Amino acid sequence: MDETPKNLWEDTDSNKYQYHVTIPTIDSVIESSENVDENVVYIGDLEKRKQAYGICGECKEPGTGWRWCQSCNAKRFKDNFKNWTSGNKDIDEFIQQSQLNAVYHRKYLEWIPFEKFQNITYIAEGGFGKIYSAEWPEGYIYHWDIESQSWYRNREDKCALKSLNNSSDICSDFLNEIKSHLQIYLRDIVQCFGITQDPNNKEYMMVIEYCDNGNLRNYLYKSKNYIDYKSKIDKLQQIARGLFDIHSAEKVHKDFHSGNILHGIYNPYISDLGMCRPANIKQTVKEEGIYGVLPYMAPEVLRGQQYTKAADIYSFGIIMNEFLSEEIPFNDIPHNEFLAIKICKGLRPTISKDIPKLLADLIIKCWDAEIKNRPTTKELYQLLKKWDDEIKEIEYSEYSEDDEDCEYSEDDEDGKYSEDDEDGEDGEDGGDGGDSKDVKDSDDKNSENCDNSQNSEIYFQLKECDRIKKEKFKNKSNEDKSKSFKTHPQAIYTSRLLNFKNLPKPVNSSDLSSFQFSSDTNYTTQSTSANPISECLDVQLSELELNEICQDDEQ
Repeated sequence: MDETPKNLWEDTDSNKYQYHVTIPTIDSVIESSENVDENVVYIGDLEKRKQAYGICGECKEPGTGWRWCQSCNAKRFKDNFKNWTSGNKDIDEFIQQSQLNAVYHRKYLEWIPFEKFQNITYIAEGGFGKIYSAEWPEGYIYHWDIESQSWYRNREDKCALKSLNNSSDICSDFLNEIKSHLQIYLRDIVQCFGITQDPNNKEYMMVIEYCDNGNLRNYLYKSKNYIDYKSKIDKLQQIARGLFDIHSAEKVHKDFHSGNILHGIYNPYISDLGMCRPANIKQTVKEEGIYGVLPYMAPEVLRGQQYTKAADIYSFGIIMNEFLSEEIPFNDIPHNEFLAIKICKGLRPTISKDIPKLLADLIIKCWDAEIKNRPTTKELYQLLKKWDDEIKEIEYSEYSEDDEDCEYSEDDEDGKYSEDDEDGEDGEDGGDGGDSKDVKDSDDKNSENCDNSQNSEIYFQLKECDRIKKEKFKNKSNEDKSKSFKTHPQAIYTSRLLNFKNLPKPVNSSDLSSFQFSSDTNYTTQSTSANPISECLDVQLSELELNEICQDDEQ
């Protein structure tokens, strides 16, 4: 009699291990030998796989990801191939290959019949296609339930449906975007669940993760509460981690701006990998022009040079400043060749005086005109994570002490640990007088925590800046907030085709804050929160026009 399979999986510690194995390439092996990432679990390391994921209760082999066995699940998927088809041989083979190779639930795709979706709602349209929200009661496959011998599905309330124009005639761009989701570690990147087809217009659509709070700018605009710097640093390190994962896969995003960072209930996610390409492929940008959102584009890219990982870092700097300052970059001026020239000459968005200096310094490094001066994605992520860990460690130690002895609480106004106050054991006068040793121990702990917070420069800076900015937030009216999210009618925050020629060599301004544009205050503003979807706008500029602008600017 066959033994009933048992659940032998381990709960993966995400602080020690990635959620699935890595299948190394030649490049990644060379890189890992120089600088090993302890979180990476390589598919050939059976012992580490066993520690990270446990073993499959059926084949008794170490898992390839959280509650996932590649070989066993591949057989299940393969047995089901005969039960579905997209009607397109290329798409069928594309999906089937993803299922056979999947090492984790975020690494497979499925064909999802359109009738599986309910309450489909149009969201927006851009030059590249349309976006809809939809309910998907069945949800996506999470793992194989060994006890019930069936797929366990995570029933999402909503998903998003994304089409590309003319995708009824399936194109490489459509499949390339989906392929990028399979090739990148998807911890901080929107997940693609599969492909469907609208029976009315025959257009194929990506089925992707739905983010409740829209893009990063919508998240800031809709927030009714003050978002402190501690929270912002945490979110920035998540975005940096997602970009690091893209670059670790030897790809560049190429369209990195706040409209392509979506925010779920709690966390931000990088989205729109449609322009994501291998970092080592030469582009003919000088002939074809470049796509992007002008304020976020690195000056060397505007000049037609090769798009590199450093160009994504530049974009991160602009996003970081927008998120911390809560000001849209260059929102009060036209986004034209004049702005492109100024960016090459060192113009950058204004950095708020309320931003902690360490963060402001990092922003300036990211958008440095010299590529070699920008941090790598790994350096960027590690620094933000170091600050995030430092802040959390200090606050945890302070809150732990507050929990033990409420007389040292500094957070009464926020209502933290108020339950301790109700016990009535330790009043302001020290309760019943207690043991003098306990008082001494508390004093020592308090002194140690005080030293930690004072020795942490980032913690000291953000506490002071939070105090100032929180007061301004309280006094800021809804009308003031609305004004900061309005834009000039010729300020364009959707991706479009740009083709500038003869732009000046990129330089850093000696004083970035000294550059101020005088703008017409009588223009009609428009809200930026309505349409977060990229669109294509063709802007072709002649050499004569740009030469005239450069000459006028120098006079």
